[in-house]
Amino acid sequence: MPFQETSDGIKLYYRDWGAGAPIVLIHGWPLSGDMWDKQAEYLASHGCRVITYDRRGFGRSCQPWSGYDYDTFAADLHALMEGLDLRDAFLVGFSMGGGEVARYLSRYGSQRVSKAALISAVTPFLLATDDNPDGIPREEFTKMEAAIREDRAAFMKDFAHKFYGRSLISRGVSDAVLEWNQVVAMQASLRSTLAAAGAWSSTDFREDLRKMQVPTLVLHGTHDQTVPIEKSAMKAIRILPQATYVEYDDEPHGLFFTAVDRLNDDLLHFARSGTVQVRAKRVEAPAVLF
Repeated sequence: MPFQETSDGIKLYYRDWGAGAPIVLIHGWPLSGDMWDKQAEYLASHGCRVITYDRRGFGRSCQPWSGYDYDTFAADLHALMEGLDLRDAFLVGFSMGGGEVARYLSRYGSQRVSKAALISAVTPFLLATDDNPDGIPREEFTKMEAAIREDRAAFMKDFAHKFYGRSLISRGVSDAVLEWNQVVAMQASLRSTLAAAGAWSSTDFREDLRKMQVPTLVLHGTHDQTVPIEKSAMKAIRILPQATYVEYDDEPHGLFFTAVDRLNDDLLHFARSGTVQVRAKRVEAPAVLF
């Protein structure tokens, strides 16, 4: 299996499919690069080179005790970009992976990057603070941590229902997908699961977004109960210098399964042209500075 070694000696598992302009797909919590299978296969089949990787602590990558902060996550991505010598890449971050995209571009610039996408992303800042009063109260994340510590398997099972919009009136995804989700989520260590959650729930990316000087697709489901759209995407587009904004009506957090065809088409179109279909809402410049 291919691995990329990071600056601190951690080995990251990655897959490199297809040929053409590179697209790097960065997974969300608590999954691995396998969550991108449907997107990776589609994009590689349509003339793109697609790289997915498992974040440290998750999937088949090493599971160290430390390094679960966004400076380190961005450094890990930098090691992969340098190691594979990727140029004119399209960086796509889902959920907590959006933080890697923002922090990487803020710290390392866009010399190797042509465009970016924030999909159901945690950016710009989820935690409620004095200067972010409409964020999510810290107590909610404290409860989540306690539930994971008490019974991680039970937490992940319940979490997946909200993640994919599963309810009495909407299946969202099949039972088999929920079982697959449980297996992938439990591949991570308890340490990495908790520490990564602490990072995505409390890291402020507002300054990082201001420094993103590439065309950026911001895409979010209107029924996302995991990362509410009004606390994330709707704020991000006010900060990003070059944003194309797309709402997926009635879709939950896990768009990579619940809206496969639409997401695949939008990613391919944006990779090729830097635009999406006319249903997108475009924001050319920051409207509000936080």
